[in-house]
Amino acid sequence: MVGSEKKSLVFAYYVTGHGFGHATRVIEVVRNLIQAGHEVHVVTGAPDYVYTIETQSPRLFIRKVLLDCGAVQADALTVDPLASLEKYNQTAVLPRDSILATEVEWLKSVKADLVISDVVPVACRAAADAGIRAVCCTNFSWDFIYADYVMSAGYHNRSIIWQIAEDYSHCEFVIRLPGYCPMPAFRDVIDVPLVVRRLHKTREKVREELGILDSQKVLIYNFGGQPAGWKLKKEYLPEGWICLVCGASEDQEIPSNFIKLPKDFYTPDAIAASDVLLGKIGYGTTSEALAYKVPLVFVRRDHFNEEPFLRNMIEHYQAGVEMIRRDLLNGCWAPYIERAITLKPCYDGGVNGGEVAARILQDTATGKHHTSHGLSGARRLRDAIVLGYQLQRITGKDIAIPEWYSLAQNELRSLTQLPNKEVLDNSSLTRQSDYFTILHGDHQGLPDTLGFLKRLAEMESLDRPQNNNKLQTRDLLAASAMFNWEEEIFVSRAPGRLDVIGGIADYSGSLVLQMPTRESCHVAIQRNHPSKHKLWKHAQARLPKEGPTAVLQIVSLGSELGNRGPTFDMNLSDFVEDGQPITYEKAYNYFARDPAQKWAAYVAGTILVLMTELGIHFEDSISILVSSGVPEGKGVSSSAAIEVASMTAVAAAHGLNIDPRHLALLCQKVENHIVGAPCGVMDQMASACGEANKLLAMVCQPAEVLGLVDIPPTIRFWGIDSGIRHSVGGSDYKSVRVGAFMGKKIIKSSASVELCSSLSNISTQQINWSNPDDADEDGKNLLETEASLDYLCNLSAHRYEASYATRLPESLSGQEFVEKYLDHDDSVTTIDKERNYAVRAPTRHPIYENFRVKAFKALLSATPSNYQLSALGELMYQCHFSYSACGLASNGTDRLINLVQEMQHSKSSESEGGTLFGAKITGGGSGGTVCVIGRNCLRSNEQLVEIQQRYKTATGFLPYVFEGSSPGAAKFGHLQIRLIKSRQI
Repeated sequence: MVGSEKKSLVFAYYVTGHGFGHATRVIEVVRNLIQAGHEVHVVTGAPDYVYTIETQSPRLFIRKVLLDCGAVQADALTVDPLASLEKYNQTAVLPRDSILATEVEWLKSVKADLVISDVVPVACRAAADAGIRAVCCTNFSWDFIYADYVMSAGYHNRSIIWQIAEDYSHCEFVIRLPGYCPMPAFRDVIDVPLVVRRLHKTREKVREELGILDSQKVLIYNFGGQPAGWKLKKEYLPEGWICLVCGASEDQEIPSNFIKLPKDFYTPDAIAASDVLLGKIGYGTTSEALAYKVPLVFVRRDHFNEEPFLRNMIEHYQAGVEMIRRDLLNGCWAPYIERAITLKPCYDGGVNGGEVAARILQDTATGKHHTSHGLSGARRLRDAIVLGYQLQRITGKDIAIPEWYSLAQNELRSLTQLPNKEVLDNSSLTRQSDYFTILHGDHQGLPDTLGFLKRLAEMESLDRPQNNNKLQTRDLLAASAMFNWEEEIFVSRAPGRLDVIGGIADYSGSLVLQMPTRESCHVAIQRNHPSKHKLWKHAQARLPKEGPTAVLQIVSLGSELGNRGPTFDMNLSDFVEDGQPITYEKAYNYFARDPAQKWAAYVAGTILVLMTELGIHFEDSISILVSSGVPEGKGVSSSAAIEVASMTAVAAAHGLNIDPRHLALLCQKVENHIVGAPCGVMDQMASACGEANKLLAMVCQPAEVLGLVDIPPTIRFWGIDSGIRHSVGGSDYKSVRVGAFMGKKIIKSSASVELCSSLSNISTQQINWSNPDDADEDGKNLLETEASLDYLCNLSAHRYEASYATRLPESLSGQEFVEKYLDHDDSVTTIDKERNYAVRAPTRHPIYENFRVKAFKALLSATPSNYQLSALGELMYQCHFSYSACGLASNGTDRLINLVQEMQHSKSSESEGGTLFGAKITGGGSGGTVCVIGRNCLRSNEQLVEIQQRYKTATGFLPYVFEGSSPGAAKFGHLQIRLIKSRQI
């Protein structure tokens, strides 16, 4: 290390207990600090050899203490979110006071000049309590990782994230490594190059010591600090290759073409001596693959938010090939290895991050201050809000978000050609005949459809030999390679939906009013005889020896902006067992086994549902391209749009004529049983049966369409995205649904008990030769109806208040409910006996919501007036606060509602006769989008822009506004096209 100080400093370096990757980069920083003459105390749970193999010095002290747990993993690729939160609670939350007391005392005893954390939260707070400056050195923070787990575990776990973020806020700054994630808790940032362990031996020396011939190609198999333990077979490798295995147990048997490396073998030397690296994406693996220009064949981990950022860096430098998890486990390695060996990694950045970081730490310990990026504090919540949680504001400056991440939504919209007036001018509407012959259907001049067709034509050009060397995203390359461009392609379109009113009451049988959005999902599909199907190489490798079989290939455009694989493929025979379609439960497990490809259940699930429910046989291979402009997690039914568009396309390609209502019900089966999300049917119905600029009125019992309701020309609806991710598969939505079904069961049980008592009284009257009056008979009939209540919404509000409101508990444990009532009679959710469920509010909501929707529908046909708008807006406000009572609110959506109210009641608005009149959270709640009602005028749009800007000022997030409408899938129909190849795109 250059420029060491005369004074010997003492550093306390805390290392997270998650895997070995953190320890391996820490030791490089530690080596430079020790080289500069300083003393370093490493607090770690990793084995000593991880540190001593690189640095053996009397100035290195290792203290074996574990102060966090990272992510709990069943194996190298499988993370358990709930177990991770629970273990963190046991490791770091419950003993927090004891930990802080111990660490403060220890830090003072070693006379630490500076505390460094990678990236243990409590270490930062302990440093503050000890009066010692603290710095973090990392590419991610645990609040970011755990935010994803809260989506699964429920918002009652948010306190863990807030505590972690509060701990990190005690750091002066974060030394940020390349491939970094958003880290909103830190006040300041300094960027450094890659931290990479140096090599001890040359490539030639390592190969010589291991007995590897010059002619042999070498694969290194490395899944980090988590032992893989999967069975290895000789045939997994291409001919002439050998494999170096890291982390194998002593008793693990390996084939003759595999070499088991000792556990203390210096991994960087092994990587640099190899031709291809096979493993998961972690910082250590990524940095060393890039630094030593070794192509990485990677398999995705589930539930680890760090991964998309590192993956983006790997692919940017042309150093990565993704392997599907089942191909890893089944040994179909050769196609990926052969692809990887052709790559030419081109990372040209610095690899001296350890030295740079050590110099910064030394300067900080001696009192020097480093300048920041100078970003305003107003951006502090920007990272947090996209994760679905908010942090307390901390004074100071914020760190930047990677440009590709912060612009992800805009990039996605440009990829999918969202209907923006500026995207396509009028002249472009006439140019599409240059690209296609439309054999059936009409694009109806929809800009997003024209954009999608143009994009299809551009994909065809990618399949030409002269364009093979152009750098393209994997989704585009995969799509261009799977279609036979000379053959016909079918195209479908299905919009999202804006929940105007009705929302979660759909599963309780309410009337709902839904408007199709302008944003939509497009699906292109082609069927081919198996012998003529263009297959990806890894799909070819899996074909049975007896000959071609029907294969399903799916590409999802824009998926690389998230953490899911862009492609999916399977043999259609996987859907058949003993000559019959597999059960929905088996299909759910089939897709759930690889979270990176679970998204394919929305698409492929439509095929299984058609096989199961309609008896359709699929003998041809199928290629499907999905391009959705309906943003995910916004509460505007992105999943329903994908399901409806997919099933519509499959039906069109196979000549099936399915009624739109029936198609929507079939799509609901996909989401409920194959995806495993307990949604009602209104989303699929709106996407399939809706019409532009009209509200679809439907009674969800299960799906009775009452008709289309015209939106008066004086009224307009908008959606405003809060930026907080929503999921109907999330814990809070499920618990509210369970609570509502519990309430219905309790009401039915109470009515049954009262009915038995009533019948007993009537029998007594008959024995006493007296006739029961008509009131008794009417009461008996009413109780009979309520004792057999099929939908909560069939119970009137006055009957609920008069007879049942006080009988329902505010909440009830799953255990108590099951002991008394056995089951809640809902086929798509299960009761967790260990959980406490709210009952009264979730039961009350759909009963009153049904009344509100009926009143709303009637008011829409009233004479236009301010009274009409005010009444409609009031109903929406009431709906919103009823959601909140159920526990489905969020800070972001509440803030938007408050902004609408402030705008509505401002003096300027009232002087103009009013413009905005009401708003409500939509869909499943807990984030997502707010629906706003207002006067259809220019001033309303101006006020919406003002709300956008005020929301951005408060949170750092500029919300997207949904406006306009478009036809549902049935109204659009489908296109049957053939591309004109003579045109050069």
